[in-house]
Amino acid sequence: MIATAKTKYIRGSAQKSRLVVDQIRGCRVEEAFAILKFSPKRSAHTIEECLKSAVANAQQKDSMVDVDDLRVSKAVIDGGPIMKRIRPAAMGRAFRIMKRFHHITIEVSNEG
Repeated sequence: MIATAKTKYIRGSAQKSRLVVDQIRGCRVEEAFAILKFSPKRSAHTIEECLKSAVANAQQKDSMVDVDDLRVSKAVIDGGPIMKRIRPAAMGRAFRIMKRFHHITIEVSNEG
């Protein structure tokens, strides 16, 4: 049984969030929660919320599912839209500021 959760339009770079997601991909859910709880990265909290939602979706689909058997079968960070802003610079120039967003998709399953 597979359950999915998506979180969209999260502020921050997708590249930085992928560092956290790479650590939990393939882990048991309780182990993934432990990794995310002690991760110093800012995006770990948002990824933890998305993982909680995926576990809740699995319990909603099948009330007999054992949470201890669930594994993070798929965890993906996709790039989202970019807000472009301009910062004035010396001599009439302008520097571009990119405010990045990303999307998180986490899939949990109880199959091996």
